[in-house]
Parts: sequence; C-alpha cells; structure tokens
Amino acid sequence: MVHMKDQNSHTIKVVLLYLPVHLLAVALTWRDIRHRPANQLRGSKRLWRVVSALNTLGAGAYWLAGRRET
Repeated sequence: MVHMKDQNSHTIKVVLLYLPVHLLAVALTWRDIRHRPANQLRGSKRLWRVVSALNTLGAGAYWLAGRRET
C-alpha cells in the first residue's frame, strides 16, 4: 500500500519536472504568435494564447494546426 506522503512527494516531483517543459512550450508559442501576422493564423491571437497557456497540448495544437503555411 502506498502511503499518502509518498504519493504526494511523487506528485510534486512530476509537477516540478513537467512545469519547465510547459513554460518553455508556452514561451516559444507566444513568441511565435507575437511575431506572426494575424492573417497567418487559424483563429485569433488571443484564442491561441489562452489555449496554449491552459496546457501543453494546446501549445502543440497551435504548432500543428494553428499556423497557416506561408
């Protein structure tokens, strides 16, 4: 049986490892959104900022589907 303290420390470790990855993904996404003209996006810049900030999959969605090819 897993003790609650062991489970909490494991959860904290996972979050601390995941958080920098998420923040880097969001920072790179927002940088691209800032420099890309609005007509090269599918949807609004505001929408993509919100979606990418919510979770890392949102940032991935931006890179896969949110940008129009030039």
